[in-house]
Amino acid sequence: MRVVIKRKKNVWTTEINDIIRGACGGFLFGIPLLYTMEVWWIGSLVKPQQMLMAIALMFAAVFLLNQTEGFRKRKRNLRIYETLIDTVEAIAIGLACSTLVLLLLRELTLETSLKEGLGKIIFESVPFTLGVALSNQLLGDTNNTNTQAQTNKVNNYKQGGLQATLSDMGATLIGATVIAFNIAPTDEIPMLAAAVSPPWLLAMIAASLVISYGIVFQAGFSDQQKRRQQQGIFQRPSSETIMSYLLSLLAGAFMLWFFQKISFDDPWTMWLDHTLVLGLPATIGGAAGRLAI
Repeated sequence: MRVVIKRKKNVWTTEINDIIRGACGGFLFGIPLLYTMEVWWIGSLVKPQQMLMAIALMFAAVFLLNQTEGFRKRKRNLRIYETLIDTVEAIAIGLACSTLVLLLLRELTLETSLKEGLGKIIFESVPFTLGVALSNQLLGDTNNTNTQAQTNKVNNYKQGGLQATLSDMGATLIGATVIAFNIAPTDEIPMLAAAVSPPWLLAMIAASLVISYGIVFQAGFSDQQKRRQQQGIFQRPSSETIMSYLLSLLAGAFMLWFFQKISFDDPWTMWLDHTLVLGLPATIGGAAGRLAI
């Protein structure tokens, strides 16, 4: 009886980890497109036939990707029905993730019509769903990679606390800057910041922290267990996540100032809401940067 219960727990644990991995891959791949107003407009105006075509093309692409990689950590020689199940699940994860972010950005509200909402969700979910299917390829476990590279990584994890912390900080700033650099100069940030109220900003902070934690410590990407053992000043998962989030906000604020979207003459509330809106994609970039070192 205990063996059966343990096996059921292991099955559920594996399933939850697979879903988290897929969602994190979706966020890494799809978040930049969610900050593109042209896609919102296309989704608002798209016809039902075009929605069905988008779903069909997305299904075909994800089905082929699941044959070679997918978001589950298992051998790929799957039966057709297993690939079909994985494809449906990947699309569901992509739709759920895109819906969540559109709600946070207030591009979906109670006033949004059903047709407009479906169009936005479906078109925005395309990159998310592709990211789900590519999650293992994007930042998969590197246990089977070059031996010398693995030795170097292990040595990095064993380095002194200050050096390890500085290494993580640098990687976070680089990753956050790369993502923020592409989004900060656009008009989407002021538009979104004007529409987001304080409670939704708090929700955005919570989502940024949860997604960052999931990518680095829960999704099973790139030597996750070694990261937990790394020595450093802020190397506990919770403190590292918070510190990396603050660094990502700093990178985002600098990019907004650099592209003259905010200035020192603007009120602090404007700096805050603009930075928090850009902080979500910047934090995801910072998490990816930490995994890359």
